[in-house]
Formats: sequence, structure tokens, C-alpha cells
Amino acid sequence: MAQFRAKTLDLSCYINVRVIRDHTKRKVFEQYETQRQALRYIIRNTTLPPRARAQAQLQLSQMHAYTRYTQINNRCIEGGKSRGVLRHFRMARYNFRMNALEGNIPGVKKASW
Repeated sequence: MAQFRAKTLDLSCYINVRVIRDHTKRKVFEQYETQRQALRYIIRNTTLPPRARAQAQLQLSQMHAYTRYTQINNRCIEGGKSRGVLRHFRMARYNFRMNALEGNIPGVKKASW
């Protein structure tokens, strides 16, 4: 959403529309995470009155979709791909393989047994 998009991007990777959108989602989630946790705690607390819990549930449902953790998608930092991404290295399988064979990733070498 344009309302959340940053004026400047602190990205040092391949940039396309999907990468920018995912970056925005990550920033918005980070910004609203504590607020969402507080609302979820109120909703699950059975000792509170039902009216307060219902209000918290309504507020949580009205929050923007970008504030949810499930909206974040791991993307390759070199190609921007979303599928086949190795989480630890933040690279797609093919890019990881090429970088590993060239020796650009420290501590990674081709297995032989």
C-alpha cells in the first residue's frame, strides 16, 4: 500500500516491485507487532469482560493485512525470486549453488564422500 511505502529504500539487493512490496510488509509488521500482540493477549484473556475482548477482536480484524506475519515472504536477495529460497542464506537454490561453487559463501563447499 502506498500509505506504508517508505520514501527511501534501505535495500542492497535486486529490486523489483515484489521485493519493494515485501520490504514494505516487513517494515509495517515490525512497526505494528507489539500492538497486534497486545490485542491478541486481550482476546485470549478469559478473565477480562467479553465486551473488552470483543472490542480488541474488532480492532485486530480492522488492522491492515500488512501487519500480519503471514504476509511476509522470503525472497532471494540476488534475483528477487520467492520460491526455492534457502532461509539461512536468503538466496534461491540456483544462486546459492553458483555462489557456493565460486567460493563466494564462506564455510560452504561442495560435498564429496
